[in-house]
Formats: sequence, C-alpha cells, structure tokens
Amino acid sequence: MKLYELSDAYKELLEREDLDPQAVVDTLDAIKDEIEIKADGIASVIDELQSSAERKKAKAKDWNESAKADLQRAQWLKQYLTSELDNAGIKKVETDNHLLRVRNFKASTVIDDFDSLPDDYKLTKTEIVGDKVGIYQALKAGKTVPGAHLKDNRSVVIK
Repeated sequence: MKLYELSDAYKELLEREDLDPQAVVDTLDAIKDEIEIKADGIASVIDELQSSAERKKAKAKDWNESAKADLQRAQWLKQYLTSELDNAGIKKVETDNHLLRVRNFKASTVIDDFDSLPDDYKLTKTEIVGDKVGIYQALKAGKTVPGAHLKDNRSVVIK
C-alpha cells in the first residue's frame, strides 16, 4: 500500500465503532508499523535530496568562483596585450585564428571616494517592497489585507 492509502485506512479504522476493539488495535498497530517504514523511507529520500542540493550548491559556488577568476585573468591579459601592443606601436595584428585591433572606447567612470562626492553627483535609489512583518501581524490580528494572505506552513522535522 502507498502511504496515503495507509494513512486513510488508519484514520478510517480510528473512526469505526462497529469492529472488535482488539482487532482494531491490532490492525492499527500493523498499519502504524507500515506507515513508520514508509515514513522512514521517505525521510531517507528527503535527507538524500537535501544533501544532494547542498553538494550542488557548493559545486555551483566553486564553479562561480572559478568563472570569476577566469574572467579576471582574461581581463588582465587583455590589459597586458593592449599595453604591450601600444608600447610596440602596433595597432593591428592578424593571425590565422584572430584579428586584433587596439582602439579607444568610451572612458569609464571610477568613483574613488563616494563620501567626497558632491550631493549633485549622488543618486538615491528607493525600493518599494511589501512589509511582510506588518502584513503578518495584521492578518494574524484578523484584519484583511488586500493582495496578501497567510499560507499554512506545516512540515515534518527530520533528525
């Protein structure tokens, strides 16, 4: 039987009064044992999935760090190549694999000290978000908040 079938059968037996009490107790014990076995199996799958997710997150973090390092190294090499081609006075290089040209791009703005900037050159960004704490308190107090509701959050704890 599947877990949902076992839990339905267990609940149904608890509600029936027309059966022999000892037979009900024995059957409930048997069903409870099966439920515990199924629940243990499902808990094992949950543990494995959570462990797998953590391993994947760690791997993704490693890959992101590696990608960032690769991009930094590529940027450094581009600056190095530009500098050396400029030093040699070479504006264009053609090879079988690449065509390289040194050219000027729009200058980038670098802010060395934000606190020293005049207020005319500072922008204020405002982000409007829902006040989840306030909404929760209002809904718990029985008030209606258009556009929000409380969602039950029941879950099993696996140790």
